[in-house]
Amino acid sequence: MGRAEPAPAAQRTPATQRVGRWREPLRRLAALWRRSLQFRTVLITLALSGLAILVIGLYISFSVASSLFKTQLDQVLASSNSATAAAQRILNASDASDAPAMQNLMDQTVKSVQASSGSSLIGVFRAPDQEPSANAPLGSVAPGLEEVLTPELRERVQQNPGGQFWQSVALDDGDGGTDPGVVVGSDLQVPGAGRYELYIGYDFGDAQQTLDQMQTTGVVGAIALLVLLAIVTLLVVRWVIEPIRTVAVTSRRLAAGDLGVRMPEKGEDELATLAASFNGMADSLQARIRELAELSVVQQRFVSDVSHELRTPLTTIRLAGDVLYGQREDFAGPTSRTVELLHTQTDRFEQLLADLLEISRYDAGSVELATEPTNLVHLAGDAIESMRELAEGRGSELRLDAPGGHLDAEVDPRRMRRIVRNLLGNAIEHGEGRPIVVAVDSNGSAVALSVRDYGLGMTEEEQSHVFDRFWRADPSRTRTIGGTGLGLAISLEDAVAHGGTLDLWSKPGVGTVFRLVVPRVRGGAIGEAPLPLVPADPDAAGPGEPRAVTTDTRSLGAIEAEEDPNA
Repeated sequence: MGRAEPAPAAQRTPATQRVGRWREPLRRLAALWRRSLQFRTVLITLALSGLAILVIGLYISFSVASSLFKTQLDQVLASSNSATAAAQRILNASDASDAPAMQNLMDQTVKSVQASSGSSLIGVFRAPDQEPSANAPLGSVAPGLEEVLTPELRERVQQNPGGQFWQSVALDDGDGGTDPGVVVGSDLQVPGAGRYELYIGYDFGDAQQTLDQMQTTGVVGAIALLVLLAIVTLLVVRWVIEPIRTVAVTSRRLAAGDLGVRMPEKGEDELATLAASFNGMADSLQARIRELAELSVVQQRFVSDVSHELRTPLTTIRLAGDVLYGQREDFAGPTSRTVELLHTQTDRFEQLLADLLEISRYDAGSVELATEPTNLVHLAGDAIESMRELAEGRGSELRLDAPGGHLDAEVDPRRMRRIVRNLLGNAIEHGEGRPIVVAVDSNGSAVALSVRDYGLGMTEEEQSHVFDRFWRADPSRTRTIGGTGLGLAISLEDAVAHGGTLDLWSKPGVGTVFRLVVPRVRGGAIGEAPLPLVPADPDAAGPGEPRAVTTDTRSLGAIEAEEDPNA
């Protein structure tokens, strides 16, 4: 399945835009969480503290609310019981017998209950199981009470004479809202009329207001406590994190090469111990680096001095060897072969000394380039011609691919020629007798030269060491063209000295490509390389014609004639 592409801005719906606006702050918070230890510490402290305050606050709030309700309930039950007893005494003391007198007695009883209970929510109902009576007074109910009386409460009062029952209700506060309250039910015995139900409603609005004020105060106090905790945590964490930041900054400067940087040591606590330990480590590291630098200088001087000192006896050996080599035909067979070996190894020894001197110059930083405008096509052609006989002896054909753009570059021709010869020698050594293609191309900012062989190739592990000094991919494989083991290392140094690059692509059993890219102007930028590093036929192998490679089989003279119309 294909991956869905994001919709263009013009096609995004408002819902998508809102989601995008929410995601950006979340990304920033996530990035801040990952990068800032101080932010994480403060946030975690606030979250845990807030959770603890919330749990404790809820427990206290529920406990206070329950205690307050129980206190209020005990008071209203006692008040209701007293009011009921007072009303019953009034009823028992009356001798009213006719209907008007009984009704007047009931009204006085209701007023007595109101006065005794302190509530205006009074309801009186004649029990439904009483015998009909013409003198029985009518019941009454205060506005707002009848709506909250439930059949369950009335049923319990009716079935349990002499009992007292209560129920929590929501009473109208007169402003469109409700207040918590309680309705207490009991019964009265009216002489000559039978049993009546008495209900008294109590409003707990004042208690609820007190509880609300207490909860508001608790919430404000919790917020203030969280703010104070945040400030204290921020100060403490900042005090602890600041030395850690100092360690991070100091370590980065130390890693960047500022070996003299140190941490300030204050006090005698753990942070001071950390600073002392870090400074001790920096001192030890600086001492070791200084020792290594001095050893490196000594080593470079030793190599340079030894190379220079060996030149004098080598010159003598060269002169004597040349004399013997010129007369080798006059010697017996074994002696003649010995003279030839002496001549060959003297050449190799001389080349090794030259390479060692060159490496020592690079190590000492004393290399100076003698640049001049140079055409790398001509230079590559000269190098190919000089090594053609060696390549044909190994069965490899050297080809020059110069498609166009033969622009001059400000380079040191001696060093460029050395790079090309080293790359060609390496390709001939490992080309297994297959064709070797040298490609040259250029653009407005750079010139590139690549050497490709179709030989053994290298693994990734071998590629990581190919520019190491004296490194060999196969130690058991002898060098048949007299290399010193320093050619590729010197070539890399030469490329870097020109401000260029020497890159490598290789595949086992397929071949290898070395690509040299240098700026056309000394000190300029390379930009895009004129030649690709990975060949157009990365899987082409074998002694046949390489596929998708355009080779220029013309002679170097034909190329020069094409470039110079007056030739």
